[in-house]
Amino acid sequence: MKSLFLLFLVSSPLVLGAQTLAELTAPGQQIASLLGDEAVSAVASEASPSAEPSAAQQQSARSSPAPQPTPRIPGSMVGYIDNPIVESEIRFRFDDDFEDQFPDRSEFIYAKCGCFQGLQNLIPPALDTKAVGPGPGVPRAINYQQLYIDGEYSPQRRFSGFVEVPFRWLQPQGFLSIPPFPGFPHESGISDVMAGLKFAAVASERTYVTFQFKTYIPSGNASEGLGTHHYSVEPSLLFYQNLSSRFTLEGQLGDWHPIGGSPGVPITSNEGFAGDVFFYGIGPSYKVYNGERVKLAPVVEVFGWHVLSGFQTQPVTGAIDGAASDVSGMNIVNLKAGLRVAIGNRNSFYVGFGQALTHDDWYKHIIRLEYRYTF
Repeated sequence: MKSLFLLFLVSSPLVLGAQTLAELTAPGQQIASLLGDEAVSAVASEASPSAEPSAAQQQSARSSPAPQPTPRIPGSMVGYIDNPIVESEIRFRFDDDFEDQFPDRSEFIYAKCGCFQGLQNLIPPALDTKAVGPGPGVPRAINYQQLYIDGEYSPQRRFSGFVEVPFRWLQPQGFLSIPPFPGFPHESGISDVMAGLKFAAVASERTYVTFQFKTYIPSGNASEGLGTHHYSVEPSLLFYQNLSSRFTLEGQLGDWHPIGGSPGVPITSNEGFAGDVFFYGIGPSYKVYNGERVKLAPVVEVFGWHVLSGFQTQPVTGAIDGAASDVSGMNIVNLKAGLRVAIGNRNSFYVGFGQALTHDDWYKHIIRLEYRYTF
């Protein structure tokens, strides 16, 4: 599996380059085959620079300067903030997340704990026979890894569509003895697929202001912790400003909104278990090496989430019905540090590490690796 993935990763730019070369050369070959060598030679001789231009042509050439090609904007340097630049690309990203203590918080990572199905005797008011998350054990924490395969296509400068297919590996890190339910094994498989659109309201050589809209599709098996079991939408505003040839500032502001989701606690609550999550981020980068073919840029990003509503499984004294906590108003902030290496105009690599700065978190630490090919 890993060998096939690495082979695909390395060969993708070569295949795309070969396709582009074939598209450029094919029209000329077709013309030559249709007209024959003599006809092509005749056309070439008439178009030869040695032919004398007319006086009108000379006057037009002097009065109309040749159009200059628009320089291609430098690529996004950030690793966690979404790419504000509208372009066609293929991206492979791998995350390793450590110590998520409340993975069903607002049903942001996975669905409401399956332990709520077994509370008819222990905590009857919290019973939810339709809770679809992993269970019945309540994990002390989970570690999980995700491989994302993204494809984005931009038919023109301001608009693009994209699809992301994630694969998840999940490992519970022990289980709570309250409630005394048996644990569940490690799980793996496809997670919730995402599709979306980008529209750049501002698209210049130095600045992008881009509206992005994502839709999350519940394709992951919720009972194995691979998905949320509900649709979600995520509108956001992305920003890119090239302040100099070396210094770039990028940012993001948005909201993750669940559609549907599990009932709250108790299930007669007016509030669902899933809740809105407002998020924001800013990331400066500086090219310490800015060569013709290779660019090297350290990146620092601050990314935060404000949880507006929802619940999390928390079987402790003082929790709602002794089973869950309301997470409205919770703030989570992470600091991310990484390094972006751009090779040529198309290839880009990123490696980074993230650390939770607040007591509440989605994970204590995260490691991210990424390869991006732009075409």
